[in-house]
Amino acid sequence: MHLKRLTTLALATCCIAAVTPAMADTVTAPKGLDQSASLLLTDLPVFAPATTLAQSTIPDLASIVAPKAPAVAQAPVAADDNGDDDDDSLVAAATDKLAGHVDGHAREALLAFAMKLRDIRYHRGGRAPSTGFDCSGFVRYVFLHSVGLDLPANSASQFLAGLKVKRTDMKAGDLVFFRTRGKAISHVGIYIDNGQFIHSPSAGKTVRVDSLNEAYWAKHFVGAKRPEGISKI
Repeated sequence: MHLKRLTTLALATCCIAAVTPAMADTVTAPKGLDQSASLLLTDLPVFAPATTLAQSTIPDLASIVAPKAPAVAQAPVAADDNGDDDDDSLVAAATDKLAGHVDGHAREALLAFAMKLRDIRYHRGGRAPSTGFDCSGFVRYVFLHSVGLDLPANSASQFLAGLKVKRTDMKAGDLVFFRTRGKAISHVGIYIDNGQFIHSPSAGKTVRVDSLNEAYWAKHFVGAKRPEGISKI
């Protein structure tokens, strides 16, 4: 009976310590208990959750926020396949003189642009600096990118679309035509001045300036035509 009272008292003491942790550290054995009961109460473990919580570390908010995904470096923009990036800088001024605007400097812009394309290799069917030019591709590219005039795609069509010009009346920017194979128009160039013209000659060669007075070109020369888009300039 005495042992039962001691056990009940011990359990009550533990419950009080759990509910009121502040008092748990100062619990003492009641007076009147014998030595064995005092030893029992003294050896009981002290449960102090408040102290345990105080010693725990609360993680900082920044440490539990998901880190931002690393920035993905943007791949460099690939250059235009037609090589027009370089050409844009060449025609920055010339493109202000588009077709429809009668401008006395349009012919100058056209020739200046054509001269900057020298040494680009000949390529049959070529229509851009990156691929090379054939004769009509060169002429068409120059007119389109310097004065905004879109010419027909081949030399024969360019010949039919132009206005006939006497050799003595030729101006810079007129087109000069040749028959290099049979009776059909097969070659074209852009007249400069003083009998000279710029063109993309043939396979294995590059855009260059030649003279109408050279034996080969004099023999195959057909005549000159003026594209209607520049007829009033």
